[in-house]
Amino acid sequence: MTADPKDWIAVAALPCLGPASIKRLWEHGWTPEKLLTASTIEWQRLGLKQKTIDALNEYQHSSQGLIHTTIANALQWQSSYDDAHLLPITHGDYPHLLREIYDPPPILFVRGNVDALCLPQIAIVGSRSASKSGLKQSYGFALELAQNGLVINSGLALGVDAAAHQACVDISKPTLAVFGTGIDRMYPARNRVLASEILQNGGAWISELFLGAPPIAPHFPKRNRLISGMSAGVLVVEAAPKSGSLITARMAMEHGREVFALPGPLNNPLSRGCHLLIKEGAVLVETAQEMVDHLAPLLGCYLNEGSDLDSAHLGPPAEQGVRVELSGDEIQVLEQMGYEVCCIDQLSVQSGFSIAELSQILVALELKGVVEQREGGYIKCC
Repeated sequence: MTADPKDWIAVAALPCLGPASIKRLWEHGWTPEKLLTASTIEWQRLGLKQKTIDALNEYQHSSQGLIHTTIANALQWQSSYDDAHLLPITHGDYPHLLREIYDPPPILFVRGNVDALCLPQIAIVGSRSASKSGLKQSYGFALELAQNGLVINSGLALGVDAAAHQACVDISKPTLAVFGTGIDRMYPARNRVLASEILQNGGAWISELFLGAPPIAPHFPKRNRLISGMSAGVLVVEAAPKSGSLITARMAMEHGREVFALPGPLNNPLSRGCHLLIKEGAVLVETAQEMVDHLAPLLGCYLNEGSDLDSAHLGPPAEQGVRVELSGDEIQVLEQMGYEVCCIDQLSVQSGFSIAELSQILVALELKGVVEQREGGYIKCC
């Protein structure tokens, strides 16, 4: 598999070819290098749209054009900072949970500590106009979760996001800021100092958007997808029923991740989104310790090891020779699996678990390094 960021940037810049299609092509052997050097007939057989084919032809036959300019800008940006990184989906530092979602970004722009991307993460999201109580809750939960060895990621927005990031900065723990713009644009500008402190304390900035991408509405659902996709779980502090935070939470549910929500006063409009999530199956929590206890079976080998996490680049436990503890449910599911791909519907029938229950168990097993998601299902890897 090619890890050349130039090829991945080129493919990501193609019109009418989104992340989900790029992943499917890659899984079927169409690496960026192969796709970029193929013929028009081969592209037509793949069913690519004419706009995509025209862009590929331009890329092959001209050293100018939008794609070549996009690549040149990205490489220039990378060379301008000691802590700038271009991470294709094949790179070892690409977040492994993000790689497994339906439509992972083909390439990430990162500034800061890339090691933090591979540590277990919890997202904290909520309203930009949170109440004083909501800000205090966001700060307090982030503080305690970070002290328990979890990396907090959020969207660097005002309100709940900023409070969560600030808590981590205040105790010198890494936190990840996911941008809804190009990584060279700071939005909102009011959080510029906070963003700088994130880098100074071992955290990172992340974006899938090309340089110069503005803060427009279509970019923020993409950001929310990254926040959810990188995380083992998402905590919603305060949110309106129709908000980006609820989009993030529902994406997390689709990804099979844990969703937590804080209940609030009935007369607070920002409580309604959290209450709605709880009705839909989110875990009601009142303390950070409840989250830690809930996540312990999933991330037990990482929790309460904050001092080790600061200096160690950790992959899945099984890759490091760590003895993995499995719950009874996890053992039951694992016994139904072999070393060939097993689809989730079949596994549900064999194990007796619902799809929702099974998704949570499989994510736990994946984080422990004993199963992997492949095209069409899951497979044992130990």
